[in-house]
Amino acid sequence: MSPPRSLSRRLILEMPESVADGAGGYRQIWIKCGTLWAEVTPGSGGERAGQEVTLARVAYRIVVRGAPVGAASRPAPGHRFREGARVFLIQAVTEADPMGMYLTCFAEEECAA
Repeated sequence: MSPPRSLSRRLILEMPESVADGAGGYRQIWIKCGTLWAEVTPGSGGERAGQEVTLARVAYRIVVRGAPVGAASRPAPGHRFREGARVFLIQAVTEADPMGMYLTCFAEEECAA
């Protein structure tokens, strides 16, 4: 794999955390893990009917610099990237090259259509 052309998009990496809601249950919040520069490439999209609105989904391939396994700055499935109001839920992560200098994150953006 050749290096990415441009890591020009600044994304916030967030991970989910469950916190007590005060009524005996839990709710999910998102904790910032760091800021990463990325190359974001859109893939195919589609839509499906939600409960009250139609949801549009677009797949993305997001390339970031590599990080050691277990590092807080390493994306993982279930984490997400945030760019302003846009949210990209990470589905899978793999090394983009044999040396692990870059990671490829396969993510989806979902929004109301």
